[in-house]
Amino acid sequence: MDRSLINRLSRNITLLTVGNPKIVKSLGEGYATAGLSLAPAWESGHNTCPNHSTACSAACLNKAGRGAMRNVQEARIRRTKMFFEARGHFIDHLNADIYQFCKNARELGMKVALRLNILSDIRWEREGIMKRWPDIQFYDYTKIPNRKNLPSNYKLTFSFSGNNLDACRKALANGMGVAVPFLDALPETWLGHKVIDGDANDLRFLDPTPCIVGLRAKGPLRKLPQSPFLGNNHAV
Repeated sequence: MDRSLINRLSRNITLLTVGNPKIVKSLGEGYATAGLSLAPAWESGHNTCPNHSTACSAACLNKAGRGAMRNVQEARIRRTKMFFEARGHFIDHLNADIYQFCKNARELGMKVALRLNILSDIRWEREGIMKRWPDIQFYDYTKIPNRKNLPSNYKLTFSFSGNNLDACRKALANGMGVAVPFLDALPETWLGHKVIDGDANDLRFLDPTPCIVGLRAKGPLRKLPQSPFLGNNHAV
């Protein structure tokens, strides 16, 4: 990780995060990517993941890596409470961060991509963010099926949760990518579709769709080899 580059991209932004290990891989593809880390599920007292399952909660990366630090958890909870309890202030603050991040990235000659659900599953299309920034590529993973009226600059990848195989099939039929975690090696196909390596980078809007976005198990999921959240444990 080029720490000096991360520092330049992070200059004067406070809500968005640039150093997430997954999204930082996008730097090698010419994209400066920033993400928003809210507290997942009910961690803040507000539910940010309406379709979370017991399996995905057990495998959540919320407390993996730097997430295990108390100050990181407290910051995620503060942001989440601001979103739910002072929505107008939060959106103004987020828009200011987006403006500054774009400025930082473009000074470095980089393209911009934003992922506003690092750990959450908020319907951002309802908040007017994408429409305000039509020249920026937004993307997210979601477990909420049939999200409609998405802006053209917002690409969603559906996520397998251990108990939503039918929804995954429908997402694939509708031309979406579906993210599935696997223990160790990725299979060639799953649900009859090609599996691509989703760990190579986080730029899901560049994926050939429909496809399966294979993700190698990380964090607590590696200690749960029988978890239904793993694609390995389903005969498809």
